Amino acid sequence: MLISFSKDCIEAKFIRRYKRFSVEVEYKNKNLWAHTNNTGSMMGLLRPGQKVFLSYSQNPKRKLKYTLELVKLADMWVGVNTLVPNRILKLGFQQKQIEELKSFKTIKSEVKVGNSRLDAYVQNNETKLWIEAKNVTMVEDEIAAFPDAVTLRGQKHLKTLIDMSKNGTLTALFFFVQRSDGKCFAPADYIDPVYADLFYKSIDAGVQIWPYQAIISNKGIDIGKRLKII
Repeated sequence: MLISFSKDCIEAKFIRRYKRFSVEVEYKNKNLWAHTNNTGSMMGLLRPGQKVFLSYSQNPKRKLKYTLELVKLADMWVGVNTLVPNRILKLGFQQKQIEELKSFKTIKSEVKVGNSRLDAYVQNNETKLWIEAKNVTMVEDEIAAFPDAVTLRGQKHLKTLIDMSKNGTLTALFFFVQRSDGKCFAPADYIDPVYADLFYKSIDAGVQIWPYQAIISNKGIDIGKRLKII
């Protein structure tokens, strides 16, 4: 398992989301606030009474000690922590669990390219591949889809990858689908048509698209199979 949850994690009951970065939950008949780093809508996930899974931070400077990691949907856990794809990308590289990265020797995270910042690049001798990672939490009709809200930042990243690819640079988009009910992957044109248009333009420009499905439980997160793009 690439990411293991600690014993400090707790299961609670979702009450409400406040603005974008905090949620109120009920734990042992008491209400507490937790941080969420997911700025998307988390469409269809956050309903009052739903079971949620929170990790605990030992950082004394943190105002909110808990972070929202998972949401229970029927009998399935859905991962909503947007830092997870980057961590999976790096750990998957280190442990040779991502087929497309097995030939590369080094990885560097958080790299600036022009006016954008991409999540990583990998290198093997003179060959470099630049990668942007995205978290996917939405599934409609068994199709895993991104984004779940209009994303100007995501559009900017796609434009950067398209320009780089047209100039001969190797680029890729890593989509980490943090739920088990998606059978294939597509951009959510019904949410953000501009992003969807740029997505298909990026494929035409040579940007590699890697949608991988997560294996999730309240024990941890692993990387599963690659999904087909439609």
